[in-house]
Amino acid sequence: MLGLIILGILIFLALFVIVIYNRLVVLRNRVENAWAQIDVQLKRRYDLIPNLVETVKGYASHEKEIFDKIALYRAQMMSAKTPGEIAQADQGLTSTLKTLFAIVENYPDLKANQNFLMLQEELSGIEEKIAYARQFYNDIVMIYNQSLQVFPNSLIANIFGFKPKEYFEVENSEERKAVKVSF
Repeated sequence: MLGLIILGILIFLALFVIVIYNRLVVLRNRVENAWAQIDVQLKRRYDLIPNLVETVKGYASHEKEIFDKIALYRAQMMSAKTPGEIAQADQGLTSTLKTLFAIVENYPDLKANQNFLMLQEELSGIEEKIAYARQFYNDIVMIYNQSLQVFPNSLIANIFGFKPKEYFEVENSEERKAVKVSF
């Protein structure tokens, strides 16, 4: 009788560990999937930017500095490995694209160019998808990291080597400042 009770307790503990382990695996996979979705959108933007730059170059060829910065940040985006590195390169690229669109304001013919307008609209849509994917990724990372920290999950996570994931954060204080609007 005592042997059956001990066997029952061991089976219960084994099932308990299996359930927690599987939940952690599912959450880790969701984090990796969310990261892959960000990566897909960044790749779409990465592929679109050369077309946009070439269209603008035809009108504003003397704006070489901005084109060089875009090329630099594109290269950094592709060589970045961690969410922090990608966030830093993305931040620089986003800032430089804002500058590019500010320059476009000086070229009325370019602003009316159908190809440019189409590329600008597509880039705007991609930026919205990137913002959504970042938010979704950070939400999933929060759930995963919390799961690693609560008891008894933390014991099982340590035993099986689960590590916290990095958030996709904006590092530049310029991006965090309040927007000033004046009329």
